[in-house]
Amino acid sequence: MIKGFEFKADGRSYTCTTEERKGAVAEFWWWFSVTGDAQRYAPFQALTGDTRASVQERILGYYTNRLARLAEPTQRPSQWRKRETPVNPAPETPA
Repeated sequence: MIKGFEFKADGRSYTCTTEERKGAVAEFWWWFSVTGDAQRYAPFQALTGDTRASVQERILGYYTNRLARLAEPTQRPSQWRKRETPVNPAPETPA
């Protein structure tokens, strides 16, 4: 397994490390942090065949997708919105 490393892309610096997951099964996960972002991320498990290039590609893909999702407008309906009524309500049939 490769050790932690740093790289720069798109004007940001990424710091990547592997850390053992606490629990019944010993697993290692890739953690990374990005300059300008206070959050730390652990998006995927470290694999024996990982290379610096493969990890860097996965991290960039993950973070780019995250930024795109954050940039999308939220689509929450207002709680004050008037409920829609049907344009042509079905006629009631007498019993």
